[in-house]
Amino acid sequence: MDWRKGFTSTYYLSYVDVNTWRDTERIEITGGSVKTELSGLRTSADVDCVNYGETNERLVRVWLDATQIGGRDSHTPLFTGYAAFPDRKINGNVETESLQCYSVLLPSSDIYLPRGWYAPVDMDVSLLIKQLLRPTRTEVIFRPMKKTTNSLITRSVIAESGETNLSMVEKLLEIMNWRMWIDGFGRVYIAEYDREPVATFDSVLNDIMEPAVTVNHDWFDCPNVLRVIMDERSEIAYDRDSDSPMSINKRGREVWYEEENVDLNSGENLEEYAKRRLKELQRVSTTISYDRRFNPDIYPTDVVRLNYPKQDVTGLYMVSSQTITLGFNAKTSEEVIKI
Repeated sequence: MDWRKGFTSTYYLSYVDVNTWRDTERIEITGGSVKTELSGLRTSADVDCVNYGETNERLVRVWLDATQIGGRDSHTPLFTGYAAFPDRKINGNVETESLQCYSVLLPSSDIYLPRGWYAPVDMDVSLLIKQLLRPTRTEVIFRPMKKTTNSLITRSVIAESGETNLSMVEKLLEIMNWRMWIDGFGRVYIAEYDREPVATFDSVLNDIMEPAVTVNHDWFDCPNVLRVIMDERSEIAYDRDSDSPMSINKRGREVWYEEENVDLNSGENLEEYAKRRLKELQRVSTTISYDRRFNPDIYPTDVVRLNYPKQDVTGLYMVSSQTITLGFNAKTSEEVIKI
């Protein structure tokens, strides 16, 4: 398939066997959307269908069948997850159902960790994550890491009150600076962040974006001074010399932020922590929203290159969210953050 060109599309829902993860019965659908994002359950779907007779929670999969001139076809899964009991819409003799579908990560978000559970320093994080995601019963795939990457945790982590398996996975990913996404089959992928773009959108070679683009600069509340407190000690980090729009010299004023929940990495002192956290808090940037043609190989956390110089939209951007409409050409509404 050449996803830059037009295609005809049909969509349907299938039940999935929870033991084999293979499709069984097919259910016709009339519309809906699939949303993916950076955090939480990562993906969800709203599906309109007919003759959905289930009254129990079911594992389902949403499919896109696409056909293109020249005999090129694609059978592409868009979502796999759990369908709740549907809402019924009745108009005379016509009845339709609206399904809310939840990510395969849902079972791990419903389980609380035992009080006192903790991950000690130097544990293999990949083993911990697989253990925490075991209730999902899906495949967890770790993409090849760089040879220099250390998969051992750099500081111990203790479960807080109300901590779930999934929220602990989020903490481990943040510590390791790893990312997580889910494909249409419901498989969970974990990898390092990668600045190499997976696609380029431009006005000459791959003009798949629609003309309407929204650009937002979210810098106003971003701090340039950070005070961190640990026990009876405190440290203050200032951004005086940076060329960024958030620095003290660029803004002409100080914007303070204070943090008390301090978790030092192994071998890190409080001053180093303050400098590192200030840089992390300043990672806000330009956000761009647009609609584009469907491409099945781009996920949140991926990087894309935008090259529209006349609109002053150029550079590398990380995909933060997507919404695929189950309609004409699977239109994709996307939001990206400049990196």
